[in-house]
Order: sequence, then C-alpha cells, then structure tokens
Amino acid sequence: MVKKEVIFVKRLVIKIGSNILTNEKEGLDTKRIQSIACDIAELHNIGYEVIVVSSGAVAAGMKKLGLKEKPRDIRLKQAAAAVGQSSLMWAYERSFGDYGKKVAQVLLTRDDFSDRKRYINSKNTLLTLLSYGIIPIINENDTVAIDEIKFGDNDHLASMVASLVDAERLIILSDVEGLFTDDPGKDPKATLIKTVEEVTPELEGRAGGAGSVIGTGGMYSKLLAAKRAVNNGITVNIVSGRKSGLLVSLLKGSQHGTEFKPKKEKLPSRKGWIAYGSRAKGSLCIDEGAVKALIHGGKSLLPSGIVSVEGIFEIGDAVYCVDSEGNRIAKGLTNYSSSEVEKIRARKTTEIEKILGYRYSDEVIHRDNLVLV
Repeated sequence: MVKKEVIFVKRLVIKIGSNILTNEKEGLDTKRIQSIACDIAELHNIGYEVIVVSSGAVAAGMKKLGLKEKPRDIRLKQAAAAVGQSSLMWAYERSFGDYGKKVAQVLLTRDDFSDRKRYINSKNTLLTLLSYGIIPIINENDTVAIDEIKFGDNDHLASMVASLVDAERLIILSDVEGLFTDDPGKDPKATLIKTVEEVTPELEGRAGGAGSVIGTGGMYSKLLAAKRAVNNGITVNIVSGRKSGLLVSLLKGSQHGTEFKPKKEKLPSRKGWIAYGSRAKGSLCIDEGAVKALIHGGKSLLPSGIVSVEGIFEIGDAVYCVDSEGNRIAKGLTNYSSSEVEKIRARKTTEIEKILGYRYSDEVIHRDNLVLV
C-alpha cells in the first residue's frame, strides 16, 4: 500500500483593522498600506501563502463623502463602503505591485459561510487564487450586507476565513501591542499577556468593549475570533500593526504581542463548519438525561430527550441544543423540521412512524452532525 504524501502548507490569514489603514484626517493611510504590503510581500517570497482580511472601505468612503462620523444609517454606510472599496483596492493594487505581487478582491457575506455549497465554492476560489501566487484581499460585502447576513466585524470574518482555508496561523494587526491584563489606556500598570493557553471566561471578562468611531470591533471581538480559530487548530497572534517588520520577525520565531496556542485536537472540517459556519435557525430545549448523553456519552439526540422547540427550521438546518436554563450545549443539523419535531418530542423512536406516517431517522440530530459548544 502506497502512503499518501502529506504536504504541510505555510498558509497565513492576516487581518488588518480600520484603525491601522485609515485616519480621520486623511482617509486611507497609503504609507502604512505600503509598509504592510512590503512585509507581506517578504513573507510571500519566503514561501508563505497569504490571505489578507482588510477593513477600511467604509472609513475610506467617509473621507470621500465628507463624513466626520461613522454612518448609522445602513444605506449611507453601504454607500460609503461602495465609494471607499475602490480606493482601498487601488491602494493595495499599487502597493503590492511595487513588490511584484498581484492581488484579487474577494467580497463575502455571512451567507457565503452558512450555506454549505457556497462555503465550499468560496474555499475553492481562494485556494485557486493562492495556487496562482495571488494574494486575496477579503472584505465583508458592506455594499449589500444587512444585519441578517453580516459577520459583525472583520475579526469574526478573519477567523472564519482562517478555518475555511485550513490556515496555519491567523495574525491580527491591531492598534495596540496585544492583549493586556487591563486597558493600558486607563491603567498604566497593565501588562502584556504574551501567551494564552486557553481563552477562559475570566479572560473574556477582562477584554474591553467596542473600538473607535472608525472600527466596529475591540479587544473582545479579537478574543472571540482567537477562541474560534484555536478550536480549529490555528495559532493566533495579536500584534501591533503600526510597526514595520513585525510580521517577518514573528514568523522567524521572535516574540511579539500575544500568542494564542491552538488546541491539539482540531475539529474535522465538516464539524468546524457546523460549529462556526452554519447559522442556527432555532433551538431544542433538552432534558438533563439528553444533556449527559451528548456531553459524556457522545450520543445522538433522540426525540425522547427534547422538551420544547423554538424557531422555524427545515430538514438539514442547524439548531442549538440548550438545557433547561438556556445554556447552549451543542449545535447540529436536524433530520426533521420544527413542526415535525414538535409532534415527536418526548416520544420514543419507535413511535415516530406512527405519529408522522414516515420515519427519516431514529435520531433528530445524529452525532456525526453534532458539535458540543
């Protein structure tokens, strides 16, 4: 039997926030973009495949439209994104072109990840671009995105992209050095946390709120992004985006900012999509016995363990499993619609066909399609 050769790809996702790329006076900071492009081009030259997740379109559009504050009206925000996106891509095109690199614009929405076919298509597109030596520049499609299909911030988008392309590392360029024990702007005694082995509730509690009037995320959103990525076996670094040369130095082994260690047991690709890509359409409240069966027994969810149903969903949709106090226990793809589950909940599997007139499966959610959360 011939062993299949395993090829380890040095693939990075680098997220760049609005505060790094823009300022309130000049709009796009072309000098900073040029400096970042220089660093990324050097990584590219030493063998790394690089995908950039970039904010900045709305901020660039604000400058063009003469807006002093981030638009609250969704239509105005979309207009600012449309105006600014071309300027942002031109800045990247010009900067990377100076180092002989080609870029491609990729705009994504939440639906590109929640729909399994679009998810796979997005992955194939990005991998094809990488195979041609092109650096994809990804942003959320703010010109069409509404609340229902938005990621919320590009930290979340970056963690999703890193999982999508099986990246080795996610690097978040921030306007601060990394994660601190407290807000360094308020507490001069705050110290940098160099390594995080696990993202705990206590650590989440230390993270601050939203960022500036330009950006949408703060350290809390970066922490949640890191949490998602490390669960998929991806190393995460939060470093300063204002210092040249840090990217290359970091990848050569130097310590910068905060590094989040990946979990040793990586979620399989499909379960990773269920956990972080699919969008839940409802929830199933389950009893104590079902909670124990899912957590400790690695079992499927049977109708007998379901207490109540919330939301409207169809066969194949993702739903949460919650306990009696509303805590999320698991997430999975259901074999029955919400109306069907309502009829068979708290009943034995042997009664399904008698109640519905048919039986798709003994399980409402099979363990192969279920992830503990």
